[in-house]
Amino acid sequence: MNLHSLGLKTVGDIHRNVPPEELIKTALKRDEGVLGMNGALMVDTGKYTGRSPKDKFIVEETSTRDNVWWGSVNQPVSADVFDELYRKVIDFYNANEDGFGAFVFDGYSGAEVDVALPIRMIAKKAWQALFVNNMFIRPEPEQLIDFEPQFTIINASPVLDDEWEKHGLHSDTFILFNLERGIAIIGGSEYGGEMKKGIFSVMHYYLPLKGILTMHCAANVDLSGDNPALFFGLSGTGKTTLSTDPKRLLIGDDEHGWSDRGIFNLEGGCYAKAINLSKEHEPGIWGAIRPGALLENLVYDEVTRVVDFDDSSKTENTRICYPLDHIEESLYAQGKPSISDHPNTILFLSCDAYGVLPPVSKLTPEQAMYHFISGYTAKVAGTERGITEPQATFSPCFGGPFLTLNPLVYGELLREKMSRHDAKVYLVNTGWSGGSAMSGASRMPLPATRAMVTAILDGSIEKSQFVEEPVFGLEIPTQLRGVDSNILNPRDTWQDKEEYDRTAELLVKKFRENFEQYNDEASELQKAGPQYNAEIEEVV
Repeated sequence: MNLHSLGLKTVGDIHRNVPPEELIKTALKRDEGVLGMNGALMVDTGKYTGRSPKDKFIVEETSTRDNVWWGSVNQPVSADVFDELYRKVIDFYNANEDGFGAFVFDGYSGAEVDVALPIRMIAKKAWQALFVNNMFIRPEPEQLIDFEPQFTIINASPVLDDEWEKHGLHSDTFILFNLERGIAIIGGSEYGGEMKKGIFSVMHYYLPLKGILTMHCAANVDLSGDNPALFFGLSGTGKTTLSTDPKRLLIGDDEHGWSDRGIFNLEGGCYAKAINLSKEHEPGIWGAIRPGALLENLVYDEVTRVVDFDDSSKTENTRICYPLDHIEESLYAQGKPSISDHPNTILFLSCDAYGVLPPVSKLTPEQAMYHFISGYTAKVAGTERGITEPQATFSPCFGGPFLTLNPLVYGELLREKMSRHDAKVYLVNTGWSGGSAMSGASRMPLPATRAMVTAILDGSIEKSQFVEEPVFGLEIPTQLRGVDSNILNPRDTWQDKEEYDRTAELLVKKFRENFEQYNDEASELQKAGPQYNAEIEEVV
């Protein structure tokens, strides 16, 4: 293997697909981190402890011009700017100032063999090589013999763009994608999530154009490998927590595809949020912390190396990165591929910052499409730069920051697959109850949410009596096993009922205003959403 076709001719030694134990030794030797809890490597990611979406750009050229969903998520950049910064990245590697060379990981995105994308990740730091080794699908030795990547990411985190204003960028940090050439470059940010989500954005481009739905969701099956379920949700809404269940087998916690054969994981690992992690509430994730795991930006005692999972002084976005075989209750750990049949059940996880959505409700097919396209949730502190408290947001397809095509493309694919396979859809609010996030109210208790999810997955929720909640038009159960019935109707949890009514109508208005952007192409779906009562004015 050589990297000459990329321009990397004097890069030095190439450390290809190095085993995790060797990467950890190298990281420790180069002072990239310390060995901590249960033998896991602990690192800090520097200035950036979350993704930097404002610094992500895609080269606009003939093949992408009419396909990409251009805007704040996918900002255009010229091929000339890409080429200039690409040369700067290549010069950095060819200089090989540390004399160490480069790490290369060759692997795959996509557990379904026929659609898997061969990827190459190039990095200077050993911990970044460990990150991609954990997160992507690791090849068998024979697959490396004639390996030809179809997409390459070159991580040059020490490289900055000193002429970013001239280049039309937003800072000296850059995350640039050239989809036609199959190359992306990263400069200025060490944050591992840029590589993970970078490939996700790439898969969001290639696969839907082939009729395969790409989804920001977790997925699991029951212990017999049946009854597949999808858990949609933005970062921090509970995908990893709720899908990691000792009574079920995990397919994956974040990124999946849905083809004519069924669903499949795009990844080979998990990237779980670690803030407030406890063995009691999340034993599966807790147990994944062992040699080979990577802990990002956690606060720990310098002497004892004991981790304080409740300390958010570095960031709210503390993370644990580990391969799927660290989760004993996963298909991968059972020696099976991370694929399954078509899902029977779909859960939309919404972290409602206003505290007015029901904790669980059943959706009609039309409501499912409306809420999928709307993607209402909250940006949870720490997952992006500048987010320090929950903010209400609408993220189409529950993954707006990663979509490369128009949301309606994914919506139509979901509509067709839900209809063909008769999947039931539920909306689960993992956000606030009894008040808004700004009022000091608390988030929905995790044990209660788990009980609701269990009722959905075992079908017992269908035995409950349902009533229509009048503001959002959602069907909510009147009782569920293991859940206090008093929290099932959100209005009942607010002391000030009039304040609930005003807050709920405010959110309804935001729903409708957000959906106006789709009225030309999907106006009929507006009827499936909440109906605004104009008599109730917004109260500031």
